[in-house]
Amino acid sequence: MSEPLVIIGNGMAAARLVDELSKVALGRYAIAVIGDEPRLAYNRVLLSSVLAGETASHEIELKPASWWRERGVTLKYNCMATEIDIGRREVKIANEESISFSKLVLATGSSALRLNVPGAELAGVNTFRDSRDVDLLLTLAAQKKRVVVVGGGLLGLEAAYGLAKAGAAVTLVHLMDRLMERQLDGPAAALLKSLVEHKGIEIVLSASTARIHGEGRVTGVELADGRQIEADAVIFAAGIRPNVALAKDAGIPVGRGIVIGDRLQTGIADVYAIGECAEHRGICYGLVEPAYEQARVLARHLAGGDAAYAGSVVATNLKVSGVGVFSAGDFLGADGSESLVLRDVNHGTYRKLVVADGRLSGAVLIGDTADALWYLELIRTRKPVAQMRADMVFGRSLAMQAEAA
Repeated sequence: MSEPLVIIGNGMAAARLVDELSKVALGRYAIAVIGDEPRLAYNRVLLSSVLAGETASHEIELKPASWWRERGVTLKYNCMATEIDIGRREVKIANEESISFSKLVLATGSSALRLNVPGAELAGVNTFRDSRDVDLLLTLAAQKKRVVVVGGGLLGLEAAYGLAKAGAAVTLVHLMDRLMERQLDGPAAALLKSLVEHKGIEIVLSASTARIHGEGRVTGVELADGRQIEADAVIFAAGIRPNVALAKDAGIPVGRGIVIGDRLQTGIADVYAIGECAEHRGICYGLVEPAYEQARVLARHLAGGDAAYAGSVVATNLKVSGVGVFSAGDFLGADGSESLVLRDVNHGTYRKLVVADGRLSGAVLIGDTADALWYLELIRTRKPVAQMRADMVFGRSLAMQAEAA
């Protein structure tokens, strides 16, 4: 008889885990997936494309309902898990129902942070995190509203781009002195800023949000330096927080995220965590690729294999506000490293490679990201690059010719 395996969360990590399990342990587990969103698992990365009208909402579903059925998965979406009873090995869900488990996987993801500033509770203050948020933002854009987006990281830029493309007048305010400071160096961020501004988005840097004005409804945003920006709506996209409440209430050890070891296990036997809710060796990744790597390792472990997760080389490789952006590894350049830079402002491209100890240790690309995966492979494999060092910054084909010569 199949062993009952319950997954709490129906996002990208959960879908990938089911996919990986179907390859290595088909039939071993009776899988139930519990998700609170009212739809099948979808590609969260593409939400801004839906907002921008480039992709239809149904097109971002990861797998059709038939795919889940064929794998024998019991899918409970639009369904909130309310409690984990470790002693009885049960997950309680709304309507007093409970589901028994032999193994439990927490893939509860994270939530958008709402800044704790006066006026944050006003009508018209929203977050950008899931498909329900997108529906709300589409309504705003259709009404040609003035929108202030708070946060100049990936989420904020995506929200700003989608809103602007859908017809809203958008101002993006960011606390730091450059956009995407976790993924980009100064010159790359400056180029991205100018490319995004060309799309009609106003950007205000080094801007701390002090309060949100309005009587019952948003009318504007006040910055710490006294500047006022008129607004019909405010979108918080200033970071995420791992969803750990369910685990914490059940006595599962948490730090910033749910603490896991190299086999993705929590501090409780047969309870695991993956994705944005998990904290591995002190790191909460908050990105898709590490979640997929964790799902692959956990599937092998649950299939009886000897698999371990040693952490991920973090990389960003996507379109940000319609602009190709890639960064990986030590892109700022630690002491003892050297940087190779190629910049073409007229064509909107920037390329920086960081070399340390004869190997590629980091990279940033803006605009032309065609060689991104090749650079990422060099960083991950730590392949010596001495023979192609002089040509590497010009791209893969030239560098390979130099290496072969």
